[in-house]
Amino acid sequence: MTHSPATILETIGNTTLLPLRHVVPANGARILLKLESENPTGSMKDRMALAMIAAPEADGRLPPGGAVIEYTGGSTGVSLALVCAVKRHPLHIVSSDAFAREKLDHMRLLGARLTLIPSDGGRMTETLTKNMIAEAGRIAAATGAYLTDQMRNTDQVAAYTQLAAELWEQTGGRIDGFVQSVGTAASLRGTAQALRQRDARIRMVAVEPAESAVLSGGPSGAHKIDGVGAGYIVPLWRDGIADHIERVSTDEAKAMAWRLAREEGLFCGTSTGGNVIAALRLAERLGPGATIVTLMCDSGMKYLKTFSQDLFSQELA
Repeated sequence: MTHSPATILETIGNTTLLPLRHVVPANGARILLKLESENPTGSMKDRMALAMIAAPEADGRLPPGGAVIEYTGGSTGVSLALVCAVKRHPLHIVSSDAFAREKLDHMRLLGARLTLIPSDGGRMTETLTKNMIAEAGRIAAATGAYLTDQMRNTDQVAAYTQLAAELWEQTGGRIDGFVQSVGTAASLRGTAQALRQRDARIRMVAVEPAESAVLSGGPSGAHKIDGVGAGYIVPLWRDGIADHIERVSTDEAKAMAWRLAREEGLFCGTSTGGNVIAALRLAERLGPGATIVTLMCDSGMKYLKTFSQDLFSQELA
């Protein structure tokens, strides 16, 4: 008998794992893309948002109907807005004009209150990240709201233990490499840890913006890959999480996102574009017969206006 979910939150996870057919390495290695766009808000962040609310509810840190506050570049905020709407927690989000308007509108439609911090020309920088964190902390202190604090929150790591279990089952335990871009670092940390417990030989690759490659020793800089590259070494990052750190530029990530749409019918965001570029590079290093798994972090519908403007500008040029 088919199980009927009690709420939309029960539909989070168990997403499809799809082989790429046209955007593939020349050596015949396989790249499998986990379609996290199938989650209710179209993002993998639904997993971590649910974990960040369920854990404090369970241990009493967040009482029934208690207010929640978070700083976010967008997808986490949308996911938290969904979870808090279902669980009846008022939500206050600190974000910025640097992030996709579609995400900000989505948060508001789900009932979140927004405070926006001005950016430097619409770009993600270390200063912007830290200003958003500071403002969220100030509001939490003034109101008594529960600060989920995604950059330091370890409750979310458990969400990616389940993701790793799904990947292992879907591949029949055949994974040679796992690739994921770094925002809070929780998704790579949790997934890598759980996969290594099953097979220590799996190569783990972190992806970061080339313009702000702080994890691999570069200077902090500005970029336009939503949801990743905070501009400093984030608290949840640990040496040894990744066997290799791959630098991908905003332009490379955007171009790959468009290729995936046109060649695979997969409409995704720039973080996914970065993931696939890094997966292709890893596949070439590992050789024929390798199986590389990476994530389609979210749906490109979250960036529709931005992408359309970029395409229009190219056509005029």
